[in-house]
Amino acid sequence: MSIIRSDIDGGRAFDWGRVSAEYAKFRDIYPKEFYEKILARNLCQKRQNILDIGTGTGVLPRNLYRYGAKWVGIDASKAQIEQARALSKGMDIDYIAVCAENIDFAPNSFDAIIACQCFWYFRHDELVPKFRRILKENGRIVVLYMAWLPFDDELAAASEVLVLKYNPKWSGAREILRPIEIPKCYEKDFKRIYSDEFKLKVHFSRQSWHGRVKACRAIGASLSQDELEAWEIEHIAMLENIALSEFDIMHYAAIAELQRL
Repeated sequence: MSIIRSDIDGGRAFDWGRVSAEYAKFRDIYPKEFYEKILARNLCQKRQNILDIGTGTGVLPRNLYRYGAKWVGIDASKAQIEQARALSKGMDIDYIAVCAENIDFAPNSFDAIIACQCFWYFRHDELVPKFRRILKENGRIVVLYMAWLPFDDELAAASEVLVLKYNPKWSGAREILRPIEIPKCYEKDFKRIYSDEFKLKVHFSRQSWHGRVKACRAIGASLSQDELEAWEIEHIAMLENIALSEFDIMHYAAIAELQRL
């Protein structure tokens, strides 16, 4: 399913289904401290029902499953949902291929709605009343984000330069540590009760970093086959020239937690 938004990547189409295999293999990278921040907010615990919107390949449900919550993951991409189901064998996780704006769960179904790496893709005016309806009293929306920091990490900066060579209007570039912005349409029905932003290191090999960058929106989800092949040749050569066999990349993570009024 291709997405085209004038405010994202200059309106260039992207489709996560095109890069689902790489996403499944190389984007399950959140370190321990990322999950500890979520759990410390008394989220994703026993007797909680959690809706993960934009679940992708089910990274959050799979990694937090052992803490006892009942998970439902939704994603607009059927290919992503297929990967999530394959990777979640033996786990009681429900996955549904549906756009967030088309959800139709019963009222008071969920203790929390999680949105990781996807919050800016939605039509929020449509979602706010639906979120309020399907959340329980005092239910929460939790927005999560993690990105590499090109101004703090030379290798991340070098990879980003090459990404921008092939996709110069990529709006995910030049990240700095900053709080998550919540659209004003949430203010009537939700209040922000918690925010946090923190730096963290993520460990990679040359292969896994190459796969991680390929699985970003600007590359695997957007480029033509010819462009992708050319980028891969350049990026692999660059890593062989300047990177150790294993290394850490500086990232930051951010959390914004809203509670239903």
